[in-house]
Amino acid sequence: MHGLGNDFIFVDGRKFRIPNPKKTIKELCNRRLGIGADQVLILGKSRKADFRMEIYNADGGSVEMCGNGLRCLARFVTDEKLTSKSEIRVETPAGVQSVKVLSRGRVTVDMGEPIVKGREIPVNLSGRVINRPIRVDGKEFRATCLSMGNPHCVIFVDDPAAFPVEKYGPMIEKHNLFPRKTNVEFVRVHSDHEIEMRVWERGAGETLACGSGACAAAVASVLNGFTDRKVDVKLRGGVLQIEWNKETGHVLMTGPAETVFKGEIEI
Repeated sequence: MHGLGNDFIFVDGRKFRIPNPKKTIKELCNRRLGIGADQVLILGKSRKADFRMEIYNADGGSVEMCGNGLRCLARFVTDEKLTSKSEIRVETPAGVQSVKVLSRGRVTVDMGEPIVKGREIPVNLSGRVINRPIRVDGKEFRATCLSMGNPHCVIFVDDPAAFPVEKYGPMIEKHNLFPRKTNVEFVRVHSDHEIEMRVWERGAGETLACGSGACAAAVASVLNGFTDRKVDVKLRGGVLQIEWNKETGHVLMTGPAETVFKGEIEI
């Protein structure tokens, strides 16, 4: 499955457990020797919600949140008729999220409230981390950091398409400011309702889209006074609609989710 090109191996794990997950997932995500994916999503049963979702990056490490993955889960359980609900609740390592299936394969995810206090993100800085200087390989960037259930570092640049994401993405991901590493978004503001973004995902590298990253970029744009609370986020794989609701404080993300193929593999 994929959400705007951010692709996943989706496993129905309600009756099946992947043996030796870290090793197996790395092998499955290998694009030459396995199936190939940015992440592996495992559907499970939940006592707190309608379903549970485990999330693993291509390097085999587990992570807390995946916005594109939540949209894919909602599409999967609807297409497979595992629920008759149009709005479901999904337990993730970051908490329980609400997901609503719309028409034409589009899904809205309530990503909850962003966390903006440095130590809670976590970042090794106190207070809000908005437009703070960060030095990487002798170059200074201005970073805005927050958590959407997982940590993000948003950096505004003149031209994301020309920016050397492959060079600076992994350096910032593993910077000593981030005790659990971080996702990194390189963002350009086009107007008060449109931004453009490339993303370096923690443990996966550059991907065509990142749902939580798009949310983080939108929130950072508001915190810096660049945009309104409702923006279109243009990613390499397509466009997501993000709204940071002023009344509830929750971030709503709307976009597509697609099934590419189904199959079996021996592991």
